[in-house]
Amino acid sequence: MAASSISLCAGLSIPAGRAAQTFVRGSTDYSGLTSTFTELPTLATQAWNQKLLTVAQAEQAKDFAVPAQFQGKTIRSVPLPSGKKVIALTFDDGPSEKYTNDILYILEQHGVKATFFLLGRNVQNFPARAKQVHLKGHAVANHSWSHPYAKQSPASSASQIDNTDVWIERATGVKPKFFRPPGGYLHTGLAQYAAQKGQVVAMWSADSKDYYASAPSMVQRILKEATPGGIVLLHDGGGDRTQTVIALPTIIKNLQQQGYAFVTLPELLTMQDEEMKAIAAQKAAEAQKAAEAQQAPPPPAPQAAPAP
Repeated sequence: MAASSISLCAGLSIPAGRAAQTFVRGSTDYSGLTSTFTELPTLATQAWNQKLLTVAQAEQAKDFAVPAQFQGKTIRSVPLPSGKKVIALTFDDGPSEKYTNDILYILEQHGVKATFFLLGRNVQNFPARAKQVHLKGHAVANHSWSHPYAKQSPASSASQIDNTDVWIERATGVKPKFFRPPGGYLHTGLAQYAAQKGQVVAMWSADSKDYYASAPSMVQRILKEATPGGIVLLHDGGGDRTQTVIALPTIIKNLQQQGYAFVTLPELLTMQDEEMKAIAAQKAAEAQKAAEAQQAPPPPAPQAAPAP
């Protein structure tokens, strides 16, 4: 019996008797797919090689270095000397099985990289989701083990942060360089311990209030509080984050329309460090040029013309 098409798994349909049109699945463009099966091993190899490339790119970025001037310090925003409009989206309390995945999809659709502050107990429960965050090219950071608000003893602070570091590294291969204290409380002992380890204590400059606000309110608040070099607080865990998922595409589009580019926190710190070094190098070159001008011998005085 003649068939108009050959149907494969996952909804892949190949027209019989002629070359199929370009078929796009994910990020791989399968052009010129024919009705024969002889090309499938090649296509599978191409898809696998693309996956390996993605993994390799993520692995290359796993041990980024934090500029020395930020280590052990607390940041709320990191404006660039150039005034360039960059901003960092950050997500707390994940990974969660549902909302982290939804947010990763939205970020990927818009070509945005963000920073995720993970809870150790959630990484323990959902290690594959934590690894997914990393493999998508986002930065992962420490948000404590169980999100305590109360004052912690030195031993408890160490346990909260060190155990989370261990689980994040186990799941992703990344050693966290950033810490965000639960609730933004800086005096419970956690931030102090993280700073002693050399981690950057990352606060925020724009708060979505997505733990209670509606999607329209989130959008309005973030657009009002956004500034160049700013850090935006959002959540992908810790409760129902449906409103965050709804608001996120509008937040991204509006900020892009205002001229903002999105960066991770490691990228933001590196950008400021590089700009400051460039400024220092320019000043040093100008000072050297001025010093050389002062040391140069004066030009000879013009000689008087001889009398006629």
